[in-house]
Amino acid sequence: MELDPTPYPIDALTTRGLPDAVALEDRAGTLTYAELEAAVAALAQWLHAQGLEPGERVATWLPKTRHACVMPLAAARAGLVHVPVNPVLKRAQVAHILADSGARLLLTQGTRAGTLEDSDVPAGCRVVFDADAPLAGEGLAFSERNPGALAAILYTSGSTGRPKGVMLSHANLWLGAISVAHYLKVTPEDRVLGVLPLSFDYGQNQLLSTWAAGGRVIPLDYLTARDVIKAVDRHDATTIAGVPPLWTQLLEAEWPVEVAGKLKRLTNSGGALTVGMVRGLRARFPEAALYPMYGLTEAFRSTYL
Repeated sequence: MELDPTPYPIDALTTRGLPDAVALEDRAGTLTYAELEAAVAALAQWLHAQGLEPGERVATWLPKTRHACVMPLAAARAGLVHVPVNPVLKRAQVAHILADSGARLLLTQGTRAGTLEDSDVPAGCRVVFDADAPLAGEGLAFSERNPGALAAILYTSGSTGRPKGVMLSHANLWLGAISVAHYLKVTPEDRVLGVLPLSFDYGQNQLLSTWAAGGRVIPLDYLTARDVIKAVDRHDATTIAGVPPLWTQLLEAEWPVEVAGKLKRLTNSGGALTVGMVRGLRARFPEAALYPMYGLTEAFRSTYL
């Protein structure tokens, strides 16, 4: 794809694919780019009707549901700031992120909400279930936001202390998506298996960069390496983004030769690959190009080897 350095509002990613091309594939079926735009517009309209002021924070605490995938664009279109919360975090960490970000609304599921104490949710923050937020119906038109405006706050893992929020503009998100899609040579024919948390900048960029190239994202919540292998086979996935612990699991698993051969692109971040892992990945996936990626959260892995 062309490398265009001009930033746009992040919700304009729905225009990057052909209207009838598949943008998202999950257990419920598929969403074309036209249907993705309709879902973004409907969720943005619902957010707009919640009485939130421009720039206020909207958090999501969800697995890789359609709401979780659509919200980064919908919140931006509504003039709000998206705060994705890792679905595996415990209540104390969730409470910290809600308070630290100043979230005014938390979109989650009933079972997750039931694990929170009343004191975990800040005063002025409403908890709403995703079943009550529509992905169809009346919609909000494309935004005309300043690309420099704040669009998201992504939190670090908290491995060395409390999670810290990184503030990202529309331009950060847009140019990060364009840059990665360009050097990975992602095409509209690619099918990208999204196994990383969407709260992780690497995971969210996988979603956004695939859409920037007009490709198809297949979000997957997995338990074992076997789940990943089955998903690659079932969806004819061409790309996986991973971190070293995942690659260790995948290298220890048994891969049918024809399934391993479907992968054309492997990307790594979140830790260095050892020489042994590089050799193992190249032997196991001979048709795949390997991209060790580097970059701060603000830069979205804009450098690679």
